[in-house]
Amino acid sequence: MSIEPNPPVFLGFDFSTQQLKVVAIDENLAVIHQNNVQFDSELPEFSTRGGVHVHADGLTVTSPVLMWVKALDLLLDRMKRAGFDFSRVRALSGAGQQHGSVYWKTGAAQTLKNLDPEQNLHQLLQVCVLSLLNSPVWMDSSSSQQCNVLQTAVGGALRLAEITGSRAYEVCLSSCPPVPLSSCPPVPLSSCPLVLVSTSESCQQNFHLWVIIPLNLPVDSCCAGSGMNLLDIRSRAWSQICLDATAPHLDRLLGEPQPSTSVLGRISAYFVHRYGFSKSCSVVTFTGDNPASLAGMRLQPGDVAVSLGTSDTVFTWIQQPCPATEGHVFCNPIKWQEYMALLCFKNGSLTRERIRDECAGGSWERFSDALRATPLGNHGNIGFYFDSMEITPPAVGVHLFGTDDTQVTSLSPQMEVRALVEGQFLSRRLYAERLGYSIIPGTCVLATGGASSNRDILQVLSDVFNAPVYTIDVSNSTCLGSAYRALHSLVAESGVSFADVVKHAQEPHLAVTPDPRAQQVYDHMLKRYARLEDRVLQKMHP
Repeated sequence: MSIEPNPPVFLGFDFSTQQLKVVAIDENLAVIHQNNVQFDSELPEFSTRGGVHVHADGLTVTSPVLMWVKALDLLLDRMKRAGFDFSRVRALSGAGQQHGSVYWKTGAAQTLKNLDPEQNLHQLLQVCVLSLLNSPVWMDSSSSQQCNVLQTAVGGALRLAEITGSRAYEVCLSSCPPVPLSSCPPVPLSSCPLVLVSTSESCQQNFHLWVIIPLNLPVDSCCAGSGMNLLDIRSRAWSQICLDATAPHLDRLLGEPQPSTSVLGRISAYFVHRYGFSKSCSVVTFTGDNPASLAGMRLQPGDVAVSLGTSDTVFTWIQQPCPATEGHVFCNPIKWQEYMALLCFKNGSLTRERIRDECAGGSWERFSDALRATPLGNHGNIGFYFDSMEITPPAVGVHLFGTDDTQVTSLSPQMEVRALVEGQFLSRRLYAERLGYSIIPGTCVLATGGASSNRDILQVLSDVFNAPVYTIDVSNSTCLGSAYRALHSLVAESGVSFADVVKHAQEPHLAVTPDPRAQQVYDHMLKRYARLEDRVLQKMHP
């Protein structure tokens, strides 16, 4: 039996908040290459912290667009120096942080068709291409006024959720202004258009498609559509009432939504000449980070996934949407006739890193020691840690409570570490159950993201959810899911299912099981947590 001399390779990119990552897999699903670029440390000229700029108002949060582009330059150059053979890449796909937005100038597509492969991409895009050099990202909370206008236009928050899968969140594209809200006059959204006359817009996850294929690209319906408060998640077409409330003629700029398995074209000549990609390399629709992670974890109906990244997310595969005013329902990224439900919590790894620095001397080992040294339930101490304005619930600040539900000003360093981790996971479980997630015997929790490599954090997750926690070999499941989707796209039209394509992938590993005492401790603690959260919210929103 002859062996193919240059077996095909499939790439999956993840343009996340703090870094750009890539995974390459072969046709047997084995990971053959991984690489990344950290924005803060490797691109210090952009002066970001955690990959973003938090503005003086504490609500406006942006990222430099050229930072993302320069990161792509660095990553591909690094792969080339390492001897990676780009000519073997049969298809590629990727994901971007959901809800980020990029604003192009009219004529940008023509510029992208004529890129000089002798120059770096970030140098070529500095001139006359971008309307905004700093784009609003998912952490931005500056557009509450636009949210109210949109919800009023469609008949309220619940009605908007029934149409688009979620109420209006500041992070969603339909609510993001073209400049920070503090610079925008307080006028209705329909009078302050999302898209300026001279500007085209694209989601952050599709931005890199524009770069890789210089065409007027459609939007992936599983993420960019159903994460924008613009797509009717049942018809999978743009909702006219939402478009009209957002900006005039917006549908002309967005194009028709496409299934996430769509092959959009061949890779740009720029990458063929500069890096040696094959001219026949297919580019598959990019999606959002959470849908890509669902694909990477090969989530099955009934499982619960918890992604522990810059933001924490809880998501599951559902067949019929039941939208509510908390959480999101997206079109499913691997079976687009079905759905995924998702809860997003803004205060994730950055908050854990802050408490690590303040209470554990910057050491994850000491952080873990603190978790092991403190008991389940933390002697009744509960903490709410909202360093940034939280999405679920809408709250900000640190709020600590003692055993008698009295608010306290501080805890010991060890207790504070446990209060943070328990509080975060109690919140995840509380809102998951409110959205209808079923945490029952037999339920498996699949953990991914950076913090999923910490066994002691996973033990608390397992205890709070009273379920075994599994992990996959690579913590960057978003990249892996993107690579899987690239592979699947080449056979999807012939009727081959995603499950068939990835059936030989390595199974998740059992990481931890719940303590036998956990259910009694945390069932009671969850009720206290809910009551105390109500107190926090009433104090903030009397």
